[in-house]
Amino acid sequence: MTLYEAKIKEKSRMKILGLAGWSGAGKTTLIEKLIPLFVADGLKVTLIKQTHHDVDIDQPGKDSWRARQAGAHEVLLASGRRWALMHEIRDGAAPGLQDLLARLAPVDLVLVEGYKREAIPKLEVHRSANNQPWLYPGDAAIVAVASDVPPPGEIWHLDLNDAAAIYRFIRMTVGV
Repeated sequence: MTLYEAKIKEKSRMKILGLAGWSGAGKTTLIEKLIPLFVADGLKVTLIKQTHHDVDIDQPGKDSWRARQAGAHEVLLASGRRWALMHEIRDGAAPGLQDLLARLAPVDLVLVEGYKREAIPKLEVHRSANNQPWLYPGDAAIVAVASDVPPPGEIWHLDLNDAAAIYRFIRMTVGV
């Protein structure tokens, strides 16, 4: 087996779970509580976060920024502690979730925040104070709801404030 084939096989074992819900429901706060629990158990976790805001990790005037302004397709910043790849879309379409997943290094679990219309297993995060509609039961990919109130219908309900129970549910459900 070649190194390339081994990497493809390793990636195919990555588990994926989306956290979907309206802005302000607590998705990011929950993720901040869950990741340390996975890491403490020796699991590697990656987060893909979809945003509708313009994102730029670069700083105007820096060499990497100047290269992007000059038309570089990609700029990779590397230091002794981390690296970041900036890919310019320019006039192209935003990448889909599958395109982004294909770029990741193999890990045990990929948490996806956003992409709530993707057909991946999802945990709906719902907060009653938001006064937003439920995503469940309109989304068949939702496997459970983490909320401060019971959801409609027959679906697994987890207390939004009990990160440990949500963690155990995720471990059991996605098999990590």
